[in-house]
Amino acid sequence: MVARSLWRSRAGLALAVTAACGGAAAAGIATSDDPATALKLCTAVPVRLFRDSVTAASIAFDYQYSLLGLPEGSEERLKAKHEVHLRSARKLRDLCFENGGIYIKLGQHIGQLEYLVPQEYVLVMRQSMLNRCPESSYDQVCEVFRKELGEAPEKIFTEFDPVPIASASLAQVHVARTHDGRKVAVKVQHTHMTDTAAADHATVSLIVNTLHKIFPNFDYRWLVDEMRESLPKELDFLVEAKNSEKCLYNFRKLSPHIADAVYAPEVHWNLSTSKLLTMEYIDGAPVNDVKSIRKLGIQPSDVSKLVSKAFAEMMFKHGFVHCDPHAANLLVRCMPSGRLSLFVGKRKPQLVLLDHGLYKELDFATRNSYAALWKGLVFADAKAIKENSVKLGAGEDLYALFAGILTMRPWNRVIDSAADHLVIQGSESDCSELQMYASQYFPQISELLRRLPRVILLMLKTNDCLRAVNNALLQGSSLETFVIIGKISSEAVLEAKMMQRRSLLCLLSIWVEEALLEARLLGMKVALWLLQLRKALSLLRLNHA
Repeated sequence: MVARSLWRSRAGLALAVTAACGGAAAAGIATSDDPATALKLCTAVPVRLFRDSVTAASIAFDYQYSLLGLPEGSEERLKAKHEVHLRSARKLRDLCFENGGIYIKLGQHIGQLEYLVPQEYVLVMRQSMLNRCPESSYDQVCEVFRKELGEAPEKIFTEFDPVPIASASLAQVHVARTHDGRKVAVKVQHTHMTDTAAADHATVSLIVNTLHKIFPNFDYRWLVDEMRESLPKELDFLVEAKNSEKCLYNFRKLSPHIADAVYAPEVHWNLSTSKLLTMEYIDGAPVNDVKSIRKLGIQPSDVSKLVSKAFAEMMFKHGFVHCDPHAANLLVRCMPSGRLSLFVGKRKPQLVLLDHGLYKELDFATRNSYAALWKGLVFADAKAIKENSVKLGAGEDLYALFAGILTMRPWNRVIDSAADHLVIQGSESDCSELQMYASQYFPQISELLRRLPRVILLMLKTNDCLRAVNNALLQGSSLETFVIIGKISSEAVLEAKMMQRRSLLCLLSIWVEEALLEARLLGMKVALWLLQLRKALSLLRLNHA
């Protein structure tokens, strides 16, 4: 009887959602100046609305019914919750693939929010969303070319491969050759994106808001707000092209010591528009392909250090951050000079950044507080962690949780004085401990996400992407990564102090602080060497035995 009542209420909700959105879509279509677009919307939007409504109602019913009567914290409830998380994640994945476009982007975003959404969702989305994006047909590609450049691809390029080498949520990439013989990568926006993006965003927003009303702890409205702001920029490839040039300019001006080690493909502006982007073709290994990286003569540990340095410089010094650094957007190649390092046969890596559509700017105060927070995290400074977490919006009550989400460590480990207190080994016990904390504090995590500024939420997403990259390269995090983060964040804090205080006494105190910082970093490096020596001796003993 209860189940029947619940189902009726969810079915009613599905119909109400469909009717409301259908009315809104019809109103938009009626006022459209483009009959072809209006026809596409007329046929596509109602189908998407129906799928959205049925999926949302099904997920809501499944949670409500499956957990009904099970005591909080019991083994039965935990098992049932795991199963309903898994079922719901698969339903959401299938919905994303059926609808395509913005839904794929949403699924990818969820897959990168490690431990901020239930782990089942992260795993399901991560396993499928980056590798199974839909492709536009060659006829659709030609349609985009004719609208944007007035000619078919064969007229514009001497060679154009009709089969894409990669496809993502918003676009796909083709290899071509220009009339002057240069090999290029051409990014072509999927034709349906412009037609349905606004309607899709409205329906996704409605579904997330509806789920929040049913389950107050499920509050991911911030994700919809973020997509509303970022999607128009990501759909304009000229914005992406400008971002790539600004990124490289920042490295040359503000981080010249690693500028040669970070690269972005050169843009061919005469062959680029808001829906077509022609770039230099780069041949490199995906950042998570350890075997290919080793074949290049590059050590994965060197790549991990370079990734950590590059993004720490962006976050703490540039304030202009690439916020989508998942494995498909980072390539590794040998430094073009071909220089070897001090060790014979060991080549230096160059990091190539792709897909510059999603960047965030951190204002001076936010950047300084974020750098000071990471400095506190690396050096286990509880006072600095609390002070800067509060400045960033976490509040007096949730600063410890904020620190835990950033580091994926419980509070007692965050403030542990051991040099390797933030290192995650990637073991099953580490992962299960983190999953337990995520499940236990889910309502508090939702509240924290509601409080934090969206730019910091994007930093959390970036953090999760970088953690996944490091895990692929090193099978866990490393102390050296945190030494790098500690050094660059500390330098940024000191530089900010020097800009604000120019008296001789203040400068002297900053120099003293800098000397103490170097001493602390040296201590961490010594601890790192001792750990490496201990591992080497252990391996020798095992081999000898």
